[in-house]
Amino acid sequence: MRPLFLFVIFSLLFSCKKVEENYVQEFPTPFEQSNKEETATYEEVLDFYKKLAKEFSSINIQTIGTTDSGHPLHVVTFSPKGNFNFKKLSVDHTLMLINNGIHPGESDGIDATMLLFRDLASQKIESPKQTIIATIPIYNIGGALNRNSTTRANQNGPKAYGFRGNARNYDLNRDFIKSDTKNAATFAEIYHLINPDVFIDNHVSNGADYQYTLTHLFTQHNKLGGALGNYVHQQFMPLLKDSLLQDNWEITPYVNVFNKPPETGFQQFMDHPRYSTGYTTLWNTLGMMVETHMLKPYKERVAGTYELMKNMIALSDIEGPKIKELRTLRAKELADAQYYPIAWQVDTTKSSTIKFKGFTADTITSEVTGFPRLKFNRQAPIENEIEYKDFFMALDSIEIPKAYVIGKQWSSIIDRLNMNHIQYETIKTDTLIQIESYSITDYQTVSAPYEGHYLHYNTQLSTEDRAQNFYAGDIIVPVDQPGIRYIIETLEPSAKDSFFNWNFFDTILQQKEGFSPYVFEDTAIQILKNNPDLQTAFENKRNTDPNFKENWYSQLDWLFKQSDLYEKAHMQYPIYRIARTN
Repeated sequence: MRPLFLFVIFSLLFSCKKVEENYVQEFPTPFEQSNKEETATYEEVLDFYKKLAKEFSSINIQTIGTTDSGHPLHVVTFSPKGNFNFKKLSVDHTLMLINNGIHPGESDGIDATMLLFRDLASQKIESPKQTIIATIPIYNIGGALNRNSTTRANQNGPKAYGFRGNARNYDLNRDFIKSDTKNAATFAEIYHLINPDVFIDNHVSNGADYQYTLTHLFTQHNKLGGALGNYVHQQFMPLLKDSLLQDNWEITPYVNVFNKPPETGFQQFMDHPRYSTGYTTLWNTLGMMVETHMLKPYKERVAGTYELMKNMIALSDIEGPKIKELRTLRAKELADAQYYPIAWQVDTTKSSTIKFKGFTADTITSEVTGFPRLKFNRQAPIENEIEYKDFFMALDSIEIPKAYVIGKQWSSIIDRLNMNHIQYETIKTDTLIQIESYSITDYQTVSAPYEGHYLHYNTQLSTEDRAQNFYAGDIIVPVDQPGIRYIIETLEPSAKDSFFNWNFFDTILQQKEGFSPYVFEDTAIQILKNNPDLQTAFENKRNTDPNFKENWYSQLDWLFKQSDLYEKAHMQYPIYRIARTN
């Protein structure tokens, strides 16, 4: 009896193995068919997933929204039991979203995710028990269609690939908060549909040469904040590193250097809300960018991306309930907080020490320029303990208000609030409201265009409390809601990626009405006669500021701006705060 039993078990195992192999043969990827030297085209990717969805009940593909290319985005989902209702699944499942092809020249994730979904569906690898995996197969469709073999100057394969810019030449990994593109609007729709607990964005990068194929870029833990940030830094990242090591894959933090040896140490990358993981952090999602090393062979990079995602799924399946619990806790921590940090700097009092496997770096004379250049020697591997500056501290914070008030005329702002499911109340009748008002007292602007904008920075403000009339159709945005971080990061003008700093309010920076000196001279005399305090301030400024004293126009302009003749809209930030005490 026992030999018969063993024969049956062996036959079943052999049969399962044969089924898996058949599925691999039936659903080969272009990557596999090209001896692992090529990446799939946009059309090949879609065709592959459509065939998977037709064959396996655990795979679903749907179209959502549109992109600047005119093509819709697709979301492919793996759900072992064939349930694809994200709202219902979120109750007792961990939801993961994988984004690919944001920079289509960095195609590792495109091919690795195709392999991953096929192997999950065919049960070549074990299905997670409680984790549902969704992917955007190619996010930058316009860039994927702009296929070439030259624009990734340092990259070791594949033979041909897409371009970094999208159909309108935007870098989509700088667009999440400003949302200039249709891609970003559709991503927001997908993100809020799924509300992922874990987010992965697959990339390829190079700033130096080193031994690792895999590097990770988790969202900065201090910025993520609270118990969730501590968990990512102290528990989840070490678990991922250990699990990969068991599969003979070593990983290191993203090597945030350019044209210098990593052995000198480096700091963690700060993912502001313009970036994908910075954006997903606004809703307390555990986010990570995979950054494979572009100098490694393509097949190794795809294999590494595959293994990393596989391990992330396994960990999320175990840690999912904890992650969901900490996301809820972080939301409560923010709701109870009095202050919110809007600027960050490296904490020089803290750092980590990591073992880093690199290559000996020499400085030699360039045969091209004659100047010193950096040269890595792959024949001389080294391993050192280096300083990794992975702690940040708040440089500036704001007191969290009760709400913001926005005039209905600022439709581009309201559109973005709607896009991100921000709740607000529409004022029904003209109303006098006690508000806190900002004036822009100073700011700096970059000298070159950046992603379609001339960004402002170092924005300085003055504050005034007053009652102000608002009108029917204007909106009040309460801060006590799931989008609290998005609201503050976009509406506080001094925040790094605020709508002000992204030029949405540049019209207020231009003075629309002025004066003619030959007329205003007589008016200025009357202004000073009627206001002794202003006369005293004027004389004090002339006595203490030599440049002011020697510039007649500056003197008249100063007086004009102290008078009722000066327009109130100039430098007046047109979004207002309602304090929590009101």
